[in-house]
Amino acid sequence: MRHVLVPLCLALAAGAVPALPALAQTGCGGSFPAFLDGVKREAASRGHDPAAAARFLAGARQDPRVLKADRAQGIFQMNFTDFARRVISANRIQNGQKNAQRHAATFAAIQQQYGVPKGILLAFWGLETDFGQVQGDFNTLNALLTLAHDCRRPDLFRPQVFAALTLYERGDFDPARTTGAWAGEIGQVQMLPADILENGVDGDGNGHVDLKGSAADALFSGAKMLRSIGWRPNEPWLQEVTVPAGLDWSRSGLNHPAPARDWAAMGVRPRQGSLPDLPAALLLPQGRNGPAFLAYPNFNVLFEWNKSFVYVTSAAYFATRLEGAAVFDPGNPGPALSGEQMLALQRKLVARGHDVGGVDGILGEMTREAVQAEQQRLGLPADAWPTPDLLNRL
Repeated sequence: MRHVLVPLCLALAAGAVPALPALAQTGCGGSFPAFLDGVKREAASRGHDPAAAARFLAGARQDPRVLKADRAQGIFQMNFTDFARRVISANRIQNGQKNAQRHAATFAAIQQQYGVPKGILLAFWGLETDFGQVQGDFNTLNALLTLAHDCRRPDLFRPQVFAALTLYERGDFDPARTTGAWAGEIGQVQMLPADILENGVDGDGNGHVDLKGSAADALFSGAKMLRSIGWRPNEPWLQEVTVPAGLDWSRSGLNHPAPARDWAAMGVRPRQGSLPDLPAALLLPQGRNGPAFLAYPNFNVLFEWNKSFVYVTSAAYFATRLEGAAVFDPGNPGPALSGEQMLALQRKLVARGHDVGGVDGILGEMTREAVQAEQQRLGLPADAWPTPDLLNRL
């Protein structure tokens, strides 16, 4: 359920898992056996039983498939319309509706306890594992150790190894048999070990937290996690709108929220329903000629769950569909930049002093803000959608 542009669960790991004490912190790189010896020493410094740690790590090995998956995340380079159409199929919507009925009592209890609507949980459940059907076949311990040993993001993954060790000591993790996504997430809504320790809920009341086999446990745990990272109970998250042609486009973007009534005064209209009395940001995933949404505070919470702009927007929209919203109007946006053009654009933005969060070819929120600033400087419509014309002018 979390990403750093990884499966939906890892972004939260960067922001919500507190740094654990590291009295004998394990370094990354070097030989893998020496790395494992360092893990054992650090486990002891954290108060784990050395014998248990030795058993836990007895069959551990590196998994080259994990590193390959970590380096190949080009899907996030797609634009919103293409990505949403790819991952939100008619079959997924139908299965979401069936699961909403099948687990109606669970969703009602979650709504009452946590204020998280079924649409959000169904969307993540569907996108992450097709409602529990595809949970991943990577050995979880090997995945976590491989990524902790790799020096790209060791501080993100090393704490998860010791969280998995704690689960093992409780009898809730099998080093040889526990499997999941390549980045170490486990279960139907793909949660990392530290998140399971913090937010795991026995939703079905059988005395165990089983995120792989129990839909109730997975859904309750996902809802508790959302509340823990700031979900505002019983509030919307995303609403499709129409926008007037003469709008001041520099007001758009997640960094320019305003009261919904102000957007109404500027001619922004909901396609369905009415505007709530909440702050909102005008979200134009593909610029002024593409789809348009008002994003409410709960939308921003989802970025604590997943850092990918296109993923979060697609998941949030999928959730509205599952709650009864109409198919979005794609509009007629200008062509997207190619992957090479996006890389060239980001390099030019960095050269002009902008922080785009890394030159990765992905149009994330930081790149969009830099694009909008340059559009304003050049006197172009500042809708944060990069065009070949902008690239040429830069």
